[in-house]
Amino acid sequence: MADGTGFDRTLTPTRPAGWRNRLMASRRFQAWAARFPLTRRLVRKEGAALFDIIAGFCHSQILMALAELRIPEALLAGARDVSDLAYEASVPRDRMRVLIQGGAALGLLKLRGNRVSLTQRGAAFATVPGLTAMVRHHQAFYRDLSDPVAFFRNEIETELADVWPYVFSKSEAIPPATARSYSDLMAESQVLVADDTLQRVRLDDVKILLDVGGGTGAFLEAVGRSYDSINLHLFDLPVVASDAQTRFSAAGFTDRATISEGSFKEDELPQGADAISLIRVLYDHSDETVAQLLKKAYRALPPEGRIIVSEPMSGGARPDRATDTYFSLYTLAMRTGRTRSASEIEAALRDAGFANMHSPTPSRSYVTRIVEAVKPA
Repeated sequence: MADGTGFDRTLTPTRPAGWRNRLMASRRFQAWAARFPLTRRLVRKEGAALFDIIAGFCHSQILMALAELRIPEALLAGARDVSDLAYEASVPRDRMRVLIQGGAALGLLKLRGNRVSLTQRGAAFATVPGLTAMVRHHQAFYRDLSDPVAFFRNEIETELADVWPYVFSKSEAIPPATARSYSDLMAESQVLVADDTLQRVRLDDVKILLDVGGGTGAFLEAVGRSYDSINLHLFDLPVVASDAQTRFSAAGFTDRATISEGSFKEDELPQGADAISLIRVLYDHSDETVAQLLKKAYRALPPEGRIIVSEPMSGGARPDRATDTYFSLYTLAMRTGRTRSASEIEAALRDAGFANMHSPTPSRSYVTRIVEAVKPA
């Protein structure tokens, strides 16, 4: 039987979702919806969104080419001619024109005739700490995802883990150059994480903050600039933490900064702090390592001591576009950790003995999310 739309309504599906999917799969329905005034805007919007997903891998490669060729940096001083950019980058002019067109289509560049300049988004890409460095280190990640079926079946040995072998190594086994490369990238991108964390977490009542896995001290430097009275304590591997003293000295924090060297996998955490921060630490490690670390943090804190976990987190029951696509795949490729939801981290904290969980709404989920907890009195 047909109704006013001309579609057969004799089927009475028991599952509305299945009925809807079959309807949407009908070429006849698609053609009708594309013409009908009340649905055609939605059809076009959904079609554009679907194509955006399909073309996403090309978008990322345009971004990679712009970053590798240093095009955004070359445009910071002002507009340039396409021919000049092509010559400096050793790229044929016609191919540079295609790259520039692509960058303009993504909203990073502005093209007028043969003159190219940065948009606001492009300027942010060139100047926000850590963004271009993050894109440039994606080469191994791209290769890991070249066969996505094999990747999700866990049938390949990923390269990304070899870029950061610190997660597998004992402290003395990490080459200094590797440790410094990792620390530099983390320190650059830590600026955004510190900004968002300190917007959502108040530390007025903290006397000593112990930052575990704190690298060269970028997060503690941000804390020190925001709070004059907090004593800063950094704990990390010797090869990673050795550069922190230079950072603290340059910031004028020598008198209130302490550096303890060790591995949270092998050693107990230093005592004496009334708050512990774990900034982008847990998602690099297995559930077993996370459970052990949180128990160590519990033992190191006094009653009513606070723990602060800040890192990108899965959306859990409500998948997050940034974290459940990028970070979840990244941690799979790392082969050691995983991107957990706030509720999973809260459960791990509860298992370690913590209580009074609090997870404020993140400023930018693609930068970080926070879970706080307290050691009961």
